[in-house]
Amino acid sequence: MTTITFIGYGEAGGILADALAKDNPVTVWDCKLDGPARETMLAKAHRGGVRAATSLADALADATLVFSTVTAGAALDVASQAAQLMTDTQYFLDLNSVAPQTKRQAAERFKPGAYVDVAVMAPVPPAALRTPLLTGGPQAEAIAALLTALGCNARYGGNDVGSVSAIKMCRSVMIKGLEALTTECLFAAREYGVEEAVLASLHASFPSMGWNDALPGYLISRVAEHGIRRSEEMEEVVKTLRDAAGESVMSEATAKAQRHLPQRMAAQGVTYTQLEPFDWRALATRLKDPL
Repeated sequence: MTTITFIGYGEAGGILADALAKDNPVTVWDCKLDGPARETMLAKAHRGGVRAATSLADALADATLVFSTVTAGAALDVASQAAQLMTDTQYFLDLNSVAPQTKRQAAERFKPGAYVDVAVMAPVPPAALRTPLLTGGPQAEAIAALLTALGCNARYGGNDVGSVSAIKMCRSVMIKGLEALTTECLFAAREYGVEEAVLASLHASFPSMGWNDALPGYLISRVAEHGIRRSEEMEEVVKTLRDAAGESVMSEATAKAQRHLPQRMAAQGVTYTQLEPFDWRALATRLKDPL
């Protein structure tokens, strides 16, 4: 067994921690454990079979692998705090969606070899431990093998910190951009009463994607549920592009668009939980004609 800690017990961290806890001792720490959501988080930890730590130091005390699954905006600060508390026998696995330069800045806080850049290459739900992971950094090959032994779908991506995150960030230009475009496209099409014709046309042009099935609802659901977090991630994408002396016009717009829908929902008192099972048409109607 491997002793594991997760910093960040949200969607991705929660799914991975709970899955690994079936065969390994897992401890979690989340800033919500110090706030009004403490009881909710404790109940979640109990259901998941993980130990909720009393502090970051407590969470890190005996861990071999430390997974960081926080928000993009908190990633560097969490790495800085953890680096001061970790020993020579521990590894810090940074799964956060941030720019390669942010990962390099984080790695500088740690002793050589302790920091591992991990790129999560697909949504964690529903695949859980089968979600593809790429590892980067001096110890990346050994960590990939260890993660594989734990049941993860990990693959070595290179010796340089930041390289696998560059793959992730460039991919996000397309993936999160497609989510934002789909939301904008179909909400307008529904307003004009032509969404079925638009979807039929998209399916005719790209028949393998699923425009006539679950794809549109799935893409819009990601924005509705996680748009604020994904907007933060897109701001890291913008940094990635600028660091490469590239243009970031579309990605800047995507960051704004990802945030726009959940902000509209919040302004009208609409939560994602109220929408389950999610139906993008029902959400469009709700936002147009609030109760």
